[in-house]
Amino acid sequence: MLASDSKSRDILVLDDDPVVLLAITETLEREKYNVQAFSNAREALIAMEQTHFATIISDQRMPEMTGLEFLDKCKHIQPTASRILITGVLTLNTVIEAVNQGEIFRFIAKPWIREEMLATVENAVQRFTLIEANQQLSADALDLNEKLVSSNAALGEKIRELELQAKVFEKTNQSLEENFSHSLEICFRLIEAFHPVLGEQTKSVVSICREIAKSDLFTERESEVLVVSSWLYNLGRIGLPRELLTKSLNDPQSLNEQEKTLLHHYPVYGQTLAGFVGALEEVGHSIRSHRERFDGQGFPDGYGREMIPAPARHLAVAVGFVECVLPKDQALEYIIRESGKSFHPEAVRLFMKSSNLINLPKKVLELTLAELEPGMILAKGIYSPSGLLLIPEERRLTQGIIKKIKEHDFANPITQRLMVFR
Repeated sequence: MLASDSKSRDILVLDDDPVVLLAITETLEREKYNVQAFSNAREALIAMEQTHFATIISDQRMPEMTGLEFLDKCKHIQPTASRILITGVLTLNTVIEAVNQGEIFRFIAKPWIREEMLATVENAVQRFTLIEANQQLSADALDLNEKLVSSNAALGEKIRELELQAKVFEKTNQSLEENFSHSLEICFRLIEAFHPVLGEQTKSVVSICREIAKSDLFTERESEVLVVSSWLYNLGRIGLPRELLTKSLNDPQSLNEQEKTLLHHYPVYGQTLAGFVGALEEVGHSIRSHRERFDGQGFPDGYGREMIPAPARHLAVAVGFVECVLPKDQALEYIIRESGKSFHPEAVRLFMKSSNLINLPKKVLELTLAELEPGMILAKGIYSPSGLLLIPEERRLTQGIIKKIKEHDFANPITQRLMVFR
């Protein structure tokens, strides 16, 4: 029986070219991966009977068998291992064959780039770790049910109800694509059952994002991505230890560096889990990036400004407001204060407008930067972050003035709210 370790960093590499094999091996070993390299497919298959690998990397063109044929065999020996195919010719037929035969996690095109190789392997190991952890959770749950049945016969009726619910749940999973809204509800129930606080936070974020998504600034698809992301953004947290999750919610300042590192991976886990719900690539990107910051100091990828997907910018503001431990008015001040730092200024403006969190004078209208039009009259002067007056109050906007405002915002983001007279 194989010794399974959900944190395994064991990597199997197969390539009949000794130069390429050595290059890949040295690249991965520098990153502290445990690499077993083979130039012969049959020797590699024998090794898989002894070692539980997190990731398997194979070249496509080899004399003994193709990479797809090799990975297809690997799938039956170690189904949880992430499989990566290296190929110099990536065609639609290759992709279809890969899905049908080997269920490939990722493709890497030749000639490969070191950074691309390392990023792909890291994501593959994370996927393996998540699958292994979920399997262990399932096994633990089954063991607990068996103990409950044997220790207390009075729970028999309850167990039968749970078994019936499990069958209904399984049947529902088979029709996820046909009933997408029900799938989101299931995911939310999983989040709520894992930690009730996450459930309440998710409902609040969904409520805010639904209002934001009504803006004409969004395309229909962007609105859909934002709302779906708001339902699923907490999904990755169910892969975290419960003690760590509770600590991060109640006292995030007390987390040590190791705990912070583990916590910073939950958007990546969420992106992976969202992929099992349906064709949600854009939603996955939004979930992965909702903890990025406008100033580039966020996680997991350190994106900033326009590199952050648009739905993720608005999701970040909603999450920041809901998860803020301050009273409502102070939380609102926090969001405004972090505009241009943690949050995209335009996303903050739309949040303020859409959420109706403060009452504006009857004759004053709050707008986003994109909604400014020639002929409008400013109800409040526009200042730079350093306090320099850019456009005075009661100035009628022209096309030229609006252009200058946007140019200044691009170079040095304007963080204040924008007011015009109706």
